[in-house]
Amino acid sequence: MPKYDYDLFVIGAGSGGVRAARVAAGYGARVAIAEEFRVGGTCVIRGCVPKKLLAYASHFHEDFEDAAGFGWTVSEAKFDWATLIANKDREIDRLNGIYKKLLSDSKVALLESRVALVDPHMVEVAGKRITAEYILIATGARPSMPKEPGAEFGITSNEAFHLKELPRRVVVAGGGYIAVEFAGIFNGLGAKVTQLYRGEQILRGFDDDIRNTLAAEMGKKGIEIRLNTIIKRTDKIAGGYRLTLSDGTVLETDLVMYSIGRIPNTEGMGLEAAGVSIGGDGAVMVNEYSQTSIPHIYAVGDCTNRLNLTPVAIREGHAFAETVFGKRPTAVDHHNVASAVFSHPPVGTVGMTEAIARIHCGAIDIYRTTFRPLKHTLSGRDEKTMMKLIVDRASQRVMGVHMVGLDAPEIVQSIAIAVKMGATKQQFDATMAVHPTAAEEFVTLRTPLPEPQKKAAE
Repeated sequence: MPKYDYDLFVIGAGSGGVRAARVAAGYGARVAIAEEFRVGGTCVIRGCVPKKLLAYASHFHEDFEDAAGFGWTVSEAKFDWATLIANKDREIDRLNGIYKKLLSDSKVALLESRVALVDPHMVEVAGKRITAEYILIATGARPSMPKEPGAEFGITSNEAFHLKELPRRVVVAGGGYIAVEFAGIFNGLGAKVTQLYRGEQILRGFDDDIRNTLAAEMGKKGIEIRLNTIIKRTDKIAGGYRLTLSDGTVLETDLVMYSIGRIPNTEGMGLEAAGVSIGGDGAVMVNEYSQTSIPHIYAVGDCTNRLNLTPVAIREGHAFAETVFGKRPTAVDHHNVASAVFSHPPVGTVGMTEAIARIHCGAIDIYRTTFRPLKHTLSGRDEKTMMKLIVDRASQRVMGVHMVGLDAPEIVQSIAIAVKMGATKQQFDATMAVHPTAAEEFVTLRTPLPEPQKKAAE
């Protein structure tokens, strides 16, 4: 008679939890997984996937305009928000079904209900108590909301995917990648967008050349970015909302979307009662093997607030299963993880920013180029691409790669392999270019920029 009902109980059926459950089951473990909403997690249900589908849709108005430069006559185009949302919902339903089938095929029991820990080996699900030798917390994170008067009138990215109609005027509060992406989506689909951010420039934490380039390009597309500005009060008025801003101005809009950060989903789960240490931000505290303060309880993904990206959660979930059930201790390397922002134009980045590299490496060489993509020589669109290499001068190792422009995420995904392998600038130089492409610029950059003090003296 087994001592516990299951060998592993996973709380949260997002990307990390599902991967951990399936791999553990593949090692012969008896596994159950619980999810209170839909299987697939933030990325599949209310994040990366539906967001990128909307981002695709928002690019078409420029594609229609650009076609004229290539000899095409496009009849009047019309956009229907309801059709886009219905098609998006159908795809999300399909993916939800695939995730459920993956769990079923792996013989993982799915319990569709909220879970709370009763003690270090016991959870309560829909009034039923279940025991497990190991427990994995994979509950993700959720959008945070401000507390100023009238904030309850606003929405987050969660609700943005289910709006009944496209607003004419949208205010996006926040400067992170989700805020930037939705500003581009709403603008591209025809809304008048104003983006408010409390800081000096959008995309805090990204390389400054990415931040400045993207802000300029978004401005060209009609997005008004107001920096050092936040909402102080929101009032409901006939036909919309009146926002009182921190600079004393008033702005009227049809929709306010808050994208001011995300917080770990750890409240009300009984973690503290079970002895699991929680950080001040609500994140589950873990070691390099995703192990919590209770040796048989682990946590992966956004609820740990380490590096909040879907592929990272998947890797952490897989590593957990390898460590515990595969008996091969595996720690996840969180360095040189590539990421993308599906903004307009998009961003791709891997490795250190210039500011971090100057601290970490000391002497560095910066290679940067800004140019008009070949496509726009005929389209006539005023859009620039920026590409940048950061090189440690002593070792000549490429420490960072940053790009803003068409296909940046696809290009940087491939370059991330070279950065992860420790490629040098000479190895980039020795790589033959593929012409004519934008990506070839990364292997044809030859002249480093002058040192900052030299530029200042000129």
